[in-house]
Amino acid sequence: MEGCRYYVVMILVQLAYGGSSVLVKLSLEEGLKPVVFVVYRHVMAMFLLAPFAYFLEKKQRPSLSFSIAAKVFVLTLFGTTIHLNVYYTGLAYTSPTVACALSNVVPSLTFAMAVLLRMENLNIKSARGQAKVVGTLLCIGGSLMFTFWKGYLFKGFVEKPLISVYSTEMKHGNENWIKGSGLILTSHIVWCSWLILQAVVCKVYPAPLSLTTLICFFASLQSSIVALFFARDQASWRLDSNVQLLTIAYSGFVSSALVYYLQTWCISYKGPVFTAMFSPLQVIIVALFSEFAFAERLHVGR
Repeated sequence: MEGCRYYVVMILVQLAYGGSSVLVKLSLEEGLKPVVFVVYRHVMAMFLLAPFAYFLEKKQRPSLSFSIAAKVFVLTLFGTTIHLNVYYTGLAYTSPTVACALSNVVPSLTFAMAVLLRMENLNIKSARGQAKVVGTLLCIGGSLMFTFWKGYLFKGFVEKPLISVYSTEMKHGNENWIKGSGLILTSHIVWCSWLILQAVVCKVYPAPLSLTTLICFFASLQSSIVALFFARDQASWRLDSNVQLLTIAYSGFVSSALVYYLQTWCISYKGPVFTAMFSPLQVIIVALFSEFAFAERLHVGR
């Protein structure tokens, strides 16, 4: 039963990420700037986690040397600053279902990186090794199909959306599937690098709460610098709706604080490939929610 906890944790993580994708899409429709959102959510998470990290990990937390701080800084640059800003920019051009479907590339790329870095063993002659190779190719092929191929449109279960919070429909006029999918694929490639780097950092800094707090601190700092170029006007920092407030609160407390910690904890015990293989669950979670809540039509490909 003890081994099951890792599976339960990662399923909860994907549920949290799925909810975040839907909420962020709603807020982007209402004018929330991606870079502003990234700053707000990590500042909130940092202040939430800091007291717990200070008191609960006082004995197990190693001293923060320049070398470790530099590793965490680079880790944050990949996992939050680049990944999230590119991902949310791409999400503005497509739907949450497609954005989550493209996460199918995460397990395959993470596995490939882990094999190249000798963090994962691959015996191509064994049935297990061959299954891993086939699964990797299927994941990459599926992600490319979602990007470039427009397939069969399924009949929807709901004609009218249960939640109507946009001024426009989910299939909004400025939707550009190729551009959005390309940005999201790029963000997922960076995310795979983050999973690999986090496994390395966890070994030299085995304090999950403190590490998560540092990640949120550097994410706030790095994204604030990015915001100097892309969100200079004060209006970009104003929150005009309850949906935007809910999105920032949810993402700060759940996605950044709780999920970062749980994912860091799981990677330290099971490795990056185990963590990455749960990413496709987001497709099912978000697709079902979007179908019934927003009356989004499901289709093969884009």
